[in-house]
Amino acid sequence: MSKTDQREIQLYLVSDSTGETVQAIARACIVQFEGVEGVEHHWTLVRTLPKVDQLLEKVGDNPGIVLFTLVSHELRLRLIDGCRRLRVPCISVLDPFINAFENYLGVAANQRPGRQHAMDSDYFSRIEAMQFALIHDDGQGLHDLHTADVILTGVSRTSKTPTCIYLANRGIKAANVPFVPGIGLPDELLSLTGPNAPMVIGLTKDPASLVQIRRNRLKMIAEGDETDYVDLETVRQEVLTCRKICRDKNWQMLDVSRRSIEETAAAIIQHYERRQEGSAP
Repeated sequence: MSKTDQREIQLYLVSDSTGETVQAIARACIVQFEGVEGVEHHWTLVRTLPKVDQLLEKVGDNPGIVLFTLVSHELRLRLIDGCRRLRVPCISVLDPFINAFENYLGVAANQRPGRQHAMDSDYFSRIEAMQFALIHDDGQGLHDLHTADVILTGVSRTSKTPTCIYLANRGIKAANVPFVPGIGLPDELLSLTGPNAPMVIGLTKDPASLVQIRRNRLKMIAEGDETDYVDLETVRQEVLTCRKICRDKNWQMLDVSRRSIEETAAAIIQHYERRQEGSAP
């Protein structure tokens, strides 16, 4: 289906905090509808009645679906009543979950916006993990590689860097060490052994897909593509050699050919948590 054949709907994503939660839920919903594209209007840090009124004015001019995460009872009522007058859907996306928790725990939720973004120990762990990923990107910082939680290795263009950044946002200190044809992997990585050593995961990808991605990369940086870097047979041998090293070292391998960054990271987190629990080697 072409872009012009898609139906557009307006999505007003309203939050008294950063809006990450409502955005994630809206996107998870809209992708379930073939031929429908959501045009997102982000209203974050909505904490006053005038701000709600300003939003309602925009919704009246260009109606759509309003999704919100507001904890203030006063703001919620103003938004819900306004949307009712405009005859547009208005949905509090967290209410079913909050209600379920309240019923199960037997206590009321605290009405405080942005609590998930509090600067607690988890927050500072994520900052530390992000700094670690940047310092240990693309084979850097090998001298203290042993302090990582997870190390990703693999051939070029297997999404090691963005996956490390994603893991860092979950508080996992991840480093990436590329496999370089003709050189292999550094001793600092190969010598990591023992139960307390970081978990090493090899990322692999279909050689044909790799060649296409690498060709696109070379075009972006205005480089010629007549090199071994994009020669299919050379790339195939490169992938096989890296896989053999991972098998010999008994490292977990993930084929990322058809995985998004989020899916790859989710699989890595699953392996990591199982290892932490002692249910995986």
